[in-house]
Amino acid sequence: MIYMKAILIDDEPDGIRTLEKMLTRHCPQVEIAGTCSNATTAKQMIEQVKPDVVFLDIQMPGKSGLDLLTELSPKDFEVIFVTAYNEYMLQALQYSAADYLLKPVDEDRLIEAVDRVQNRLADGKKEDRDSVLMHNLVSAGNPSEMRLCLPTLKGFIILKLEEIIFCEAERSYTVFHLDKGKTVTVSKPLLEYDNLLKDTSFLRVHKSFLINLLHVREYQRGEGGIVVMSNGAELEVSRRKKEVFLAKVKEVFKS
Repeated sequence: MIYMKAILIDDEPDGIRTLEKMLTRHCPQVEIAGTCSNATTAKQMIEQVKPDVVFLDIQMPGKSGLDLLTELSPKDFEVIFVTAYNEYMLQALQYSAADYLLKPVDEDRLIEAVDRVQNRLADGKKEDRDSVLMHNLVSAGNPSEMRLCLPTLKGFIILKLEEIIFCEAERSYTVFHLDKGKTVTVSKPLLEYDNLLKDTSFLRVHKSFLINLLHVREYQRGEGGIVVMSNGAELEVSRRKKEVFLAKVKEVFKS
């Protein structure tokens, strides 16, 4: 077992106490090296303790958790964000593929987040996605302007949405077909990206295909029809998705 030195940062004492108890009970590999309630003290503690992982409350009085990360950049530790529910904040975290926990913290999600960090440390992969997260927070509420961070076997890749032509389901994996003939395979189901990319130019036209309508070049009529993408791929539109697809095309290209 790899032991991880951790610092807990939260301006709410009850939040720290609860997280300490949960980590002690469910994550014995985590050694709590310190706790603090504000970004200024946290910066000093991080520089002294040199933790492997920091549990960081995003929204704190004065300097926020994100302000702290900016001051410490580049950082040499993993971060698990802890935050109260906020639609736009959550969207930015999900697009950035960041590890996060919503308050009140769920023990299963805590265990999963700690396991992901432990696996990255075991593989020697300390990842810094702060820049994409900062960009996405600035673009919060306007998902079309966000960057999508895709975890890969070697680390991660950051994409603009317009670079994605379509996504294809392959069992429990998703294959991203990109411009310039590139593909990226991610070990997450297509449904997850279907939910994440709502309110953008993406539409699920078939159980196997999530397409970027901005890359549609032709539609061939049929029972459901065939859509031809900018890379020449011909994709089936399911019969029950046909009317939704045609309506969405009109909406996207009218704007």
